Amino acid sequence: MTLRVLLPFEIFADESDVASIVVETAQGSYGLLPRRLDCVAALVPGILSYVSAAHGEVFVAVDEGVLVKTGPTVVVSVRRALRGTDLARLRDTVEREFLTLDAQEEEMRTAMDRLETGFLRRFATLMERP
Repeated sequence: MTLRVLLPFEIFADESDVASIVVETAQGSYGLLPRRLDCVAALVPGILSYVSAAHGEVFVAVDEGVLVKTGPTVVVSVRRALRGTDLARLRDTVEREFLTLDAQEEEMRTAMDRLETGFLRRFATLMERP
């Protein structure tokens, strides 16, 4: 198989001759082998691991994203990714950086929604006046 890990503005990894891939989804971990049928999966922040002939077993911490397998090609598109050899350190990174940032983004979105609602309400009252 060929594995491509894509970030918003760059190609993070482009590996050929990949024997297997394991990814984390909201429903649990899934393994992909070369003869598996084509599929699409929504990924959650976690550890993606793959085995290649050139590098052996490789671990990549990934943020939310999408995996698409078509034929022998697997494309993973995520917001952020980090490669490392220490699995425990990568797991800590996922918990500390990716999940914390998601909570902060949710708080920011809520604050922006409140600001937009208040602005629209005030704007509507201005438009009603003659």
